Amino acid sequence: MTTRTHTKGMTLVELLVTVALFTLMMLVITNGIAAMYKYNAYTFAQAYQVENARNGMQELIRDIREMTFADNGTFPLAEMEPHLIGFYSDIDRDDSVEYVRYELVASTTLTKRVFNATGTPPTYNLTTPDESITLSQHVQNFTMGSSTFRYYDQSGGEVTTLAGLTDVRYIVAEIIVNIDPVRDPGQFMLRSSATLRNIKENI
Repeated sequence: MTTRTHTKGMTLVELLVTVALFTLMMLVITNGIAAMYKYNAYTFAQAYQVENARNGMQELIRDIREMTFADNGTFPLAEMEPHLIGFYSDIDRDDSVEYVRYELVASTTLTKRVFNATGTPPTYNLTTPDESITLSQHVQNFTMGSSTFRYYDQSGGEVTTLAGLTDVRYIVAEIIVNIDPVRDPGQFMLRSSATLRNIKENI
């Protein structure tokens, strides 16, 4: 007695359904992976800009703390605006005082410009910097209506006009960073301050 076994293959309809399901699953997985990388790329970019801003803030505060009289005797603080500060400081410890200007340019980029003294007696040409550095991008202080720099006198009163420039003894700096203001994870604020410790009270 002979037993015959018949093996039935997949029909065309079953094959099409299988291929369609596999394709759909692959699309879902691919889109999920792409969305994850896109979100993480934004997060990493935001973290990178925040780190740049943190380093820039540390450099700014260090330079402000070393603010001193210029080589020609000019008062240490020379420019004081909500988004710009200019002062004299020996930032490279070479016994020659530089003029340093920190400014929020193009509304979102914090820059540092350095001008060296030249000649005898020393003079400062503020038209062309000897060094220009971008410290932080995507700064949203203008957008948020927040000052980058605030100035205070010895008693803690805020100084808002050039008439009180020589009274400034304390400076607060604030940087708000966000590479895309309409998206999460949202803005990141850095705030620090420095005392003008090289200025004598009997000037």
